[in-house]
Amino acid sequence: MNKTAIASLVGFFFSSSIFAATDIQTDDVVVTANRFERKDTETTYASEIHTREMIDASGAASLYDYLSQQTSVNVLPSAGNRATPLIDMRGFSAESGYQNIVITVDGQRLNNIDLSSQLLGAIPLGNIDRIEITKGSGSVIYGDGATAGTIQIYTKAKTGVSVSASAGNYGALSGFLSAGIAEQYFDLSASAAHDSNDGYSKKDQTGERDDFTSNTQNVKLKLKPTDSLRFNLEATSSRIDTRYVNPLTLAQFKADPRQVGFDFFGGKTLTHQGLDTDQWRVGGEYDITSKLKISANHYHEDKLSDFITFGNRLNYDYSSNDFALSYSGESLSTIVGIQTFDGVRDSATNSTSKDNSAVFLQNEYRVDAWTFSAGARREKVKYQFAPNVGASQNDSRRLDAWDIGVNYRFNSETSLFANYNQAFQAPDVDRFFLFGGGFNGFIEPAKSKTVNLGLNHVVASNRLKLTAFYIDLGNEIYFNPFTFANTNLDQTHKYGFEAQDYWQINDQLSSAIIYTYTRALIDKERDGAGAFDGKELPGAPKHSINANLNYQPWQPVNINLSHTWRSSSYVIGDFANSLAGRQSNYHSTNLAASYQYKNLQWFAAVSNIFEHKNGLFIRSDFPIANDVAVYPSDFSRTWRIGMKADF
Repeated sequence: MNKTAIASLVGFFFSSSIFAATDIQTDDVVVTANRFERKDTETTYASEIHTREMIDASGAASLYDYLSQQTSVNVLPSAGNRATPLIDMRGFSAESGYQNIVITVDGQRLNNIDLSSQLLGAIPLGNIDRIEITKGSGSVIYGDGATAGTIQIYTKAKTGVSVSASAGNYGALSGFLSAGIAEQYFDLSASAAHDSNDGYSKKDQTGERDDFTSNTQNVKLKLKPTDSLRFNLEATSSRIDTRYVNPLTLAQFKADPRQVGFDFFGGKTLTHQGLDTDQWRVGGEYDITSKLKISANHYHEDKLSDFITFGNRLNYDYSSNDFALSYSGESLSTIVGIQTFDGVRDSATNSTSKDNSAVFLQNEYRVDAWTFSAGARREKVKYQFAPNVGASQNDSRRLDAWDIGVNYRFNSETSLFANYNQAFQAPDVDRFFLFGGGFNGFIEPAKSKTVNLGLNHVVASNRLKLTAFYIDLGNEIYFNPFTFANTNLDQTHKYGFEAQDYWQINDQLSSAIIYTYTRALIDKERDGAGAFDGKELPGAPKHSINANLNYQPWQPVNINLSHTWRSSSYVIGDFANSLAGRQSNYHSTNLAASYQYKNLQWFAAVSNIFEHKNGLFIRSDFPIANDVAVYPSDFSRTWRIGMKADF
């Protein structure tokens, strides 16, 4: 850890938040990750909570910006694309860490059945009410892919009318409009969002830049015919158009990250993709008694991914169901449920599917200062590969997850928790194909065992959360760049430490810091012939810091200063840790300010003030074998100004 990072860490501990001075997390924070509403200091698992007030105060323009700048999650654009970014938590690597995190919106999974990452660009930040990040837990409720943890995003029905708009450099434009009413028997709200920019690179040979456009509409209806019966209906439609940056050599990146670079065909044309998604959710809850409740939800998504440059169109059809019976008593709470997911991807040459079905049971028992939790899940995963020509291939797996935990409250200020979690990741359907074509075969699912030990200490002006963890993994899934095959790392392990501190310094000044230390190591890998044994997992930084300072000189004015830093790591694909080039440190210093007058707010924000050159570094054999290529991202200073009105 270099001296600059240490100085930043120490300095921001005593003078650092994006959180408004009156909204710092020193009050009770409620979490619902295991579907029981509890104070986060009384749970048996590690959590990180971000409220609507924190989001408003951050100055972030999108969900990508907020996760990248204000949370412990390591987020990078995928080849410059912020709509489907690469996400890493607890050392599972930027390459495929997103497949080890289950992300949901109001209970609907965003994880895909192939190598596509979750579509965060279709979630307007203005619609989000709360973000819950759970680490090393969640496999009982969320199942397949929750090896690192979960990110649960909750939206809220709007009342009244709210409108906001902003503009910035590089042609950045954003707008958000929402309206809603809440009556005795129903709540109805609707929203529309726009986000776009003209791109940060120079023009390619067709005259295009790496531009981005997203338009999303949402409508939400809640019916309340009686106090004990509730129905929910929600629909969301998104249209996204984006162009990806091309990779640069390390020398090109250092000279000018705005260069276009060469595409896969040897020219200088940026990859163009259209991504359309239509989602809907319908469900209901019925309170059988004051303590016993039954719920049923159905989710559906139709999605089209059109890589216009290559003429490659992929159609996705996802359907899932969630049925649960829950009991919440004074001492005992329990939930039992059934979940199903049917996912199909159709292309011009084949149809590939991944279907999941599971039953789960989660319990929690509270007595005096103790809380005990225990849960288990049995899940069946079925695959089918049906080419237009040739024989179909089928496979299935039965997988188990379980979790036990305990929380002990020493007093009203301090509590200690521990939990032991078993989780799994069933391979995505792309893992069954060889690079360049051909059937690879059904590889093994990954299985993890995680131990968490944590401390919560909350007083009137400070909220401190500490967690230490250890993860033992078998068959961690990866792409071997030397054999061009998807396969498994036989044995790996990860360990680390996480700290969150929120400090209300005085009525005008507050600070926050989130620090993570992670080691991700390869113990044994047969396909590497011993060359990978004892090496670090590439694409997983050891250190990360998100430090924030909030100052409210007088009531209408709020100023936020934040800094994000992630340490260097071996580049993606460098499993032998042998390349001279390394993923560079990530730096971004950001400033946001707002002025509130009655129901009108004016705001301005500047990101990456000091124009640190950031990018995604990968192992590449073009144009030189065993070289490093860079996808530039977050390398320019960007600014925007805007207004928001509430009626």
